[in-house]
Amino acid sequence: MLGFLKEPVVVTAKINVNLVALTVMGLISRLWGLCCPRAVVFDEVYYGQFVSLYMKRIFFVDDSGPPFGHMLLALGGYLGGFDGNFLWNRIGAEYSMNVPVWSLRLLPALAGALCVPLAYQILVELHFSHYAALGAALLILLENSLITQSRFMLLESILIFFILLAVLSYLKFYNLQKHSAFSGSWWFWLLLTGVACSCAVGVKYMGLFTYMLLLATAGLHFWHMIGDQNLSNVSLLCHFLARSLALIIIPMGLYLSFFYVHLALLYRSGPHDQIMTSAFQASLEGGLARITQGQPLEVAYGSQITLRNVLGKPMQCWLHSHTNTYPIRYENGRGSSHQQQVTCYPFKDVNNWWIVKDPGMQQLVVSNPPRPVRHGHIVQLVHGITTRYLNTHDVAAPLSPHSQEVSCYIDYNISMPAQNLWRVEIVNRESDTDVWKTILSEVRFVHVNTSAVLKASGVIGASLPEWGYRQLEVVGEKLSKGYHQSMLWNVEEHRYGKSQEQKEREVELHSPTQMDISKNLSFMAKFTELQWKILTLKNEDTEHKYSSSALDWITMDTNIAYWLHPTSGAQIHLLGNVATWASANAAALVYLCLSLWYLLRRRRKIYDIPEDAWQLWISAGGICGGGWAVNYLPFFLMEKTLFLYHYLPAVTFQILLIPVVLQHLSDHLCRSVLLRSMFSALVVGWFSSVYFVYCTFSPLTYGQPALPPVELKALRWKDTWNILIRKQ
Repeated sequence: MLGFLKEPVVVTAKINVNLVALTVMGLISRLWGLCCPRAVVFDEVYYGQFVSLYMKRIFFVDDSGPPFGHMLLALGGYLGGFDGNFLWNRIGAEYSMNVPVWSLRLLPALAGALCVPLAYQILVELHFSHYAALGAALLILLENSLITQSRFMLLESILIFFILLAVLSYLKFYNLQKHSAFSGSWWFWLLLTGVACSCAVGVKYMGLFTYMLLLATAGLHFWHMIGDQNLSNVSLLCHFLARSLALIIIPMGLYLSFFYVHLALLYRSGPHDQIMTSAFQASLEGGLARITQGQPLEVAYGSQITLRNVLGKPMQCWLHSHTNTYPIRYENGRGSSHQQQVTCYPFKDVNNWWIVKDPGMQQLVVSNPPRPVRHGHIVQLVHGITTRYLNTHDVAAPLSPHSQEVSCYIDYNISMPAQNLWRVEIVNRESDTDVWKTILSEVRFVHVNTSAVLKASGVIGASLPEWGYRQLEVVGEKLSKGYHQSMLWNVEEHRYGKSQEQKEREVELHSPTQMDISKNLSFMAKFTELQWKILTLKNEDTEHKYSSSALDWITMDTNIAYWLHPTSGAQIHLLGNVATWASANAAALVYLCLSLWYLLRRRRKIYDIPEDAWQLWISAGGICGGGWAVNYLPFFLMEKTLFLYHYLPAVTFQILLIPVVLQHLSDHLCRSVLLRSMFSALVVGWFSSVYFVYCTFSPLTYGQPALPPVELKALRWKDTWNILIRKQ
């Protein structure tokens, strides 16, 4: 039985020394002096806040993208033992001793370092020489902008890592297609493609550009497979299902899982949850959940409620009234009803409470058993403190003359009768007999007499003048087509009224509610709401000192000052390697011109290069040139504040195009030995210039050593660069 022990157990392995050496150099270039500076650098002031919120399990919404990248940064903080206690209030602030700077910056640095060997392998999988692959990796290694961006608590290096991993995985999968379809390695690389794409999108939505490129490439390759007569219909179906599973279904599931983990981690209420619906807020620990704990679920006649407008932006507000009346005449000379004001008030207040009354009965308490209000029922809404009825009539609203004024009715004994009947329409109902539910139901109130819909117009417009205490206008919208969220309301706080006497009821209204809704939001409901907020919530776009246009990026006419030492001249800038960026632009131009030339010649049946070389040229251009285009051109359509770092994914692909063009020129245009020798010498000289620029600008890349003003001025190669020079 133990005969196998007679011979030694031997394990053989092939080690690509180039790959190992590139990985080590990448790690050194990104990890060296990672804690320098020990101060907040540029957008670390932004992402650091989210890391702290993760550490404290406090919910937040970031409109810049999905949560996966933030969770990776938070993972670094967790591994370093960060407790989340640091005030991220300004760039340049010194980190306190409890902040594990090295740990927080580690994952972005590792991702940036691994981009170097990934670049090497991508060129190899595109069937270019190891010289070309080595050149691509060294260009990524010596790219100052990529080094700078990967050495801090930022997301671009992580995004680029997953983008390159997705490209490499797909190329490996495609190269296994002919000889090893459905093998273990074939499945591994196909699945890894989908996983990497999902991770890229989960870090930043910019990852969608490369994901779409790979989906289009996979679709084109499958289209060619359809024309292969050697493949049966069953085989084609299996290939289609495998690609659909790995490139669509699994990425979607993984994307959902990012949000699931995000919501599981952030279960505590915080300042950001106020933009979410009442139902979402009630699902968080603390905040609204404490207020609504144990509330009755079903709204009944006699219920005391607060009504929150569903739109919730630019600020949340509740239906409100107070004893003040509309002025007899407005500033523009128009008259009003002089009735009691009804507004939408952005703060919790006792005047936000209303009582749901049955028009056919006088009582303002809940009967036993309670009579629930259902979709389509007619109700009156009585203001809890003033006991006046919510009313609207054919009088122009103060700020929206095309809409009806909404008031609480005061009987002045004139020919203006009360019109205070409202029909309850549950917009998100499952059937026409649905009961009006606390927090969960989104309701429209349709005025019975005029068919106007109760709407918080001030949420999307201006606030009332001084006589209205700058509160938000509420109107009766006559033309109520569709279900705009400003017309929708949900019950947030709710109690069953017990006091018929007004004084006792006022005491009841001032006391806190004491009950929890029995139905929690499902994960999909939370995901849908949070995803919609991320996509639609936009911060005020303001001009930034270092913002730029997409046209500025190609020629690198802009830079970003990331950090400046408070006393010395040490500073860090986001600046690319000028030699590399100029060469990348030249390579893209040469590729475009040569491709057009070849296409014209091929149209005339003149084939300048062999067919396999042509296919190699096209496929490399599709990945590298296509990657540059899809990651760059969309920014011309975006209405947002742009920065130079948005260009980094695109320029990474463009850099990969440089060795593609150089090898093509050497193989197919330099036809003599002399020409090839001269060309090689030029490449060596050019690469020396890349290394020279890297070394020259490394003090601005790493923030050390500090340079005197004379040397800093010498580094201002373009007048548009903002190199910071202290006055002596």
